Amino acid sequence: MPLSEYEQRVLEQMERDLGADPKLNSAMSKRSRPRGRWTFAFIGILAGLGVLIGAVIAQLTIVGVLAKNSTPAAASPSAAKPAKRQGFMNRVEERFERRRDQGDF
Repeated sequence: MPLSEYEQRVLEQMERDLGADPKLNSAMSKRSRPRGRWTFAFIGILAGLGVLIGAVIAQLTIVGVLAKNSTPAAASPSAAKPAKRQGFMNRVEERFERRRDQGDF
């Protein structure tokens, strides 16, 4: 359905008014999310994965140590948990060994 003459004139007037505002023009001409930011994020993710995979292949424990030291607040409250987990894991391993020896597997 075509616009009426009045609607066309109002639309043209609005276009002229909006085009005359330099702030609005500059804001509308910029992209909302620059491509450079996404590219930088993608490169950062790839670099992080590369370091992680390289450290695993080279068996570098320093990467794990650095990661653990970067979060000391999370490590301090759970100081008693590894002993409990170690006990739990020992029990699980013992049960597994018994079942394997009995032939339940």
